[in-house]
Amino acid sequence: MLVNMKKILEDAEKGGYAIGCINTPNVETLRAVIGAAEDLNVPIIIDHAQVHDSLIPIEEIGPKMVEYAKKAKVPVCVHLDHGSDYNFVMRAIRCGFTSIMYDLSVLPFEENMAKLKEFTKIAHDLDITVEAELGIMTSTEEDSHGGVTTGWTHETIKKTFTDPEQAAEFARNTGVDALAVCFGTAHGIYAEPPILDIERVKAIRKAMPKETRVVMHGGSGVDADQVQAAISAGCSKINYYSYMAKACSKHVYEELEKKNGNAFWHEVQEDAYEFMRRYAREVLTVFKNGK
Repeated sequence: MLVNMKKILEDAEKGGYAIGCINTPNVETLRAVIGAAEDLNVPIIIDHAQVHDSLIPIEEIGPKMVEYAKKAKVPVCVHLDHGSDYNFVMRAIRCGFTSIMYDLSVLPFEENMAKLKEFTKIAHDLDITVEAELGIMTSTEEDSHGGVTTGWTHETIKKTFTDPEQAAEFARNTGVDALAVCFGTAHGIYAEPPILDIERVKAIRKAMPKETRVVMHGGSGVDADQVQAAISAGCSKINYYSYMAKACSKHVYEELEKKNGNAFWHEVQEDAYEFMRRYAREVLTVFKNGK
């Protein structure tokens, strides 16, 4: 069932759980994520990140995402992740996406707020929900052997934390449905175990309008206890992808080693699909069991 984010996030916050938001840059991942949600009978948000468009254009994967969402046994929101270019955002809307993250967090606060206010009015007229970001979340990079090369530390990431009062002002003035905030997570692979500022999440949730949902990006790599604490503090949407993608690559590598590379490609694809479905099911169980 194809939906936008509004009701499923409202229900999640009332119910004390979070909705998983997982990138689906290929059909195997798309099948796995929706399959895992159906296994658990929970809503899911699938998204296409603008940075993944070089891997597969939105005009190719987007219609498949919408098609799978419509056929799913659970509510599925088709969401654009970190759309930073207005033309790209329009491409997502033309593909039938029901939710858009228009990420202008690199802009000054006032400009970010003004542009999101204008866009949100347009999107809501089309029954499309809107997510924004406040604070610039750290992203990690890896070398070809999986070693983290970024200067990410707990001290550097604190400089990006979202101010609760700014979050409240932004939400009130823009009318966005969800706001991604920075409180200790990062995109990609963590250089050291993350430590989340749960009290900041509580302060943000308390300050913002009740109809604006709090979003945690960089959810993969965060231990279950901290994830569930963030849910209790007010996070109702959690983005997850990097660790699942890496785990699947490792699994395929190990399986091919066992078989000395003697496998058909379609067998490798199906094995990867089954692995990701199991992995996604474990992740969504953590989100479903928020305290």
